[in-house]
Amino acid sequence: MTRVLLTGFAPFGGQQVNPSWQAASRVAAEPPAGLTVTAAELPCVFGKSIDTLRDAIRSSRPDLVVCLGQAGGRPGVTVERVGINVDDARIPDNAGNQPIDEPVVPGGPAAYFSTLPVKACVAALRAAGVPAAVSTTAGTFVCNHVAYGLGHLIATEFPQVHGGFVHVPWAPEQVTDGTAPALEPATVAHGLRALLVAAARHTVESDLKVTEGTTH
Repeated sequence: MTRVLLTGFAPFGGQQVNPSWQAASRVAAEPPAGLTVTAAELPCVFGKSIDTLRDAIRSSRPDLVVCLGQAGGRPGVTVERVGINVDDARIPDNAGNQPIDEPVVPGGPAAYFSTLPVKACVAALRAAGVPAAVSTTAGTFVCNHVAYGLGHLIATEFPQVHGGFVHVPWAPEQVTDGTAPALEPATVAHGLRALLVAAARHTVESDLKVTEGTTH
């Protein structure tokens, strides 16, 4: 059995829900065959989110970690390729912090690439009927903070773990006027189960060699 830690965020920015946690909790309640899934909710707070992630890794001892976050406005699930070493917050986090041009880890590398097989993950999502794409930016808010933080934890404390960050769209209840794309958390969870199976079966070295690049 592959042990999986799946995280989502608490609501932020005045929202009542966060679809990343809605999806993560659904997958943990009904995991795919062959995987045991532990879900952990991260606070949408710089610094504390990485501390909570570290504690969750220590307690669940996973083989695979997938951190989820909300990307309002994106039409599908996006598997992040890289996290960068900068916090540049457009809005305050849930504790009122708003770092500008500060490193996630002082003295750390400029970036960490995901150790997920990102293209195999995207292919699995699409095969499950869920719109998906590779993304090369996790932003500069708490999602990127955790994407980079996970990379740093894997590089420095948990070398036996592989993992990465995945963004999910808004839930329909967050877009009641229909002016932005949204996906039901149950649909996202269905796709994530397929993603986790692909991530457990493939490595970065055995990832699919298919075009998922962009020109801008």
